[in-house]
Amino acid sequence: MTSAAHDHDTLAPPRLHEVSDGVFAYVQPDGSWCINNTGFLVGGAQVVSVDASSTERRTRAYLEAIRSVTVAPVSTLVNTHSHLDHTNGNCFFGPVTIVAHEHCRSDLLEAPLMERGRGPFPDVDWGDLVKAPPTLTFEDSLTIWVDDLRCELRYVGTPAHTTNDVIVWIPARSVLYAGDLVFNGGTPFNLAGSIPGARRVLEDIKALAPEVIVPGHGEVCDVDIVDRLIAYLDLVWTTAKDARSSGLSPLEAARQTDLGEFAEWLDPERIVGNLHRAYAELDGAAPGAPLGPAALVEMVEYNGGRPLRCLA
Repeated sequence: MTSAAHDHDTLAPPRLHEVSDGVFAYVQPDGSWCINNTGFLVGGAQVVSVDASSTERRTRAYLEAIRSVTVAPVSTLVNTHSHLDHTNGNCFFGPVTIVAHEHCRSDLLEAPLMERGRGPFPDVDWGDLVKAPPTLTFEDSLTIWVDDLRCELRYVGTPAHTTNDVIVWIPARSVLYAGDLVFNGGTPFNLAGSIPGARRVLEDIKALAPEVIVPGHGEVCDVDIVDRLIAYLDLVWTTAKDARSSGLSPLEAARQTDLGEFAEWLDPERIVGNLHRAYAELDGAAPGAPLGPAALVEMVEYNGGRPLRCLA
């Protein structure tokens, strides 16, 4: 399908996939910065959405895609985590129940609204955003029913991609909405979470053995992607330990790192942010503890001074 969200000639339009009966993935190429996936489940009288999009334009296009499938209203919106690309569009869903981990709500209440000309992506037109934090929060798990289909919302138990990552597991269909715990074709980013934590959560996902994974970014995939993501995190952790003991900074370590098979992934500059997180944890910082802006600045340096590529 095509949509108004397709603003750049270099990007393919969003695509809608029915991954199981009444269970959809809305995939936005190319999956780079702020170009995230969403999804939804259709019941007889309601729709449950998994995440919003990064901008007003993209979120409204996503809502149009839902309406192309059903006239049932969206009653519930699940945020898999607090990052802006998955939550900015919350405010465009109307009077819905927004569900997330309790730390997602606190993060969104504290975060400033994005405005054009500010932040790491100054050229993005975010639209007329209004804060819309979760209205129903939980600590560990929550079950949502779409007719008789059980959807399990599970906090992953540790900082990983963020401090508040939630998966949506549909056991009867073996479908997993993974949020940004899983990137397919893009470099994982754990600056706001934990390297060992993310690895542990990926092992847990592997144990679930989902037949279909809707990743936070990239094409719909299966559980085979998990081993590659684990291998990347192992590279980050080993590099951090060796470089830190040699007195190298995270940026110096990143510049000396051969990404090997992972060099083909989008946004390779995330190695810098991931190394900052690994160094902090090796220095005793708590998983998910806030870090300063240095990592983002150095990611731009790693890119040769070019701004981070965001076509949202």
